[in-house]
Amino acid sequence: MSAKPFISIIIPVKNFERTIEKTFEYLLSVEYPFDAWEWVIADGGSTDKTIAIIKDWQKKYPFIRLVEIPNCPSPGFARNRALEAVKGDFLFFTDADCAPNKNWVNEMLTHFERDPKIAAVGGEVYTLKVDPENLVEAWCQHFRFNMVAPRYGFIKEGYYPDFPKQPRPTDVVGHKGYFFGTCNVAYRRSAMKEIGARFWDRPTGEDMDLSYQHRSRGWKFYFAPKAKVDHMHRADLKSLRKVWVTYGQAHMPLLDKYIQKKGIEIILQFLPGAPSFVLPFPLRGFAYVGNFHLMHVFGFLTLLGLIASFFVPGFGMKIAALIAFALTLYFLYQYVKWNFDMEPKNKFFSWCKMKYLTNLSFIQGGLKDFAKYKILCIEPSF
Repeated sequence: MSAKPFISIIIPVKNFERTIEKTFEYLLSVEYPFDAWEWVIADGGSTDKTIAIIKDWQKKYPFIRLVEIPNCPSPGFARNRALEAVKGDFLFFTDADCAPNKNWVNEMLTHFERDPKIAAVGGEVYTLKVDPENLVEAWCQHFRFNMVAPRYGFIKEGYYPDFPKQPRPTDVVGHKGYFFGTCNVAYRRSAMKEIGARFWDRPTGEDMDLSYQHRSRGWKFYFAPKAKVDHMHRADLKSLRKVWVTYGQAHMPLLDKYIQKKGIEIILQFLPGAPSFVLPFPLRGFAYVGNFHLMHVFGFLTLLGLIASFFVPGFGMKIAALIAFALTLYFLYQYVKWNFDMEPKNKFFSWCKMKYLTNLSFIQGGLKDFAKYKILCIEPSF
């Protein structure tokens, strides 16, 4: 028997025939004794070849366990069912479209062993392109989709900040909402047991909620970028937009759970450092003001000024419309200039389209359940 801690690697799946074998291949290359781990695959009702693929692999590798959950409502629900079956002292989470590197497990365990107050260790997430010609995959790679360090101002290895005693909305679902996604994180099982932590059953946001359950109770989180995984992202724009809608849609229930004080946090994202302040308001929530928002605001004011110039004598409205148009162009440039570095250059308008539509989907998701929660979520500009 190995002297290493016994670990459980938990992977929720549903119709992942495109990528699951690639994930298994990378997991086999992870440097860890086969007798010191188990892979618990929680299938949420696959209708493609996913289950058949898993069962074929089980014939060769007895440490692979399959938990089948017909009519599973969410990945969080699947992970909870897997948690009922695991045996490990440390619980490693990834997805069936991810490729962990060979030192993934040992790198995370090093930090757990060093500090018993660490509840979770998370690593960096990079893009693994499946199709070199796929533009959506190329855009995800350039955007640094799901990467941890860029999300928080390019942080270095180390502890996450303590969870605020009186958090603002951006401490929960904004640019200061420190969490680890379940594509690359490991939890200390004893910490989860101590606080009775569970994933919620909503379609998304379960990784953020699980993080805050621990951080709000004083447990530490450690960012270990060397424990990286490569992520095989969505292959088409429709699927990617759907993901961004669900990301935004997760924010209202999170704010409903963790923010009780009314008021709207305004984040001036277009200014250096993104300063923010809270305005008294009968609702809870946040509103980012960035390049995406301002190019629309000044575009609308341009149109309004042009229309008004037909009815108001003099040059006042025309000058106002011209100024608004100049500001529209300025914020439009600030929004799209990031795409000038992407290759190939002749796909510039394709990159702009992907950037715009995914940002729009994020904002749509943030507003989708307003009637239910009465919480305002105006998502950031990319």
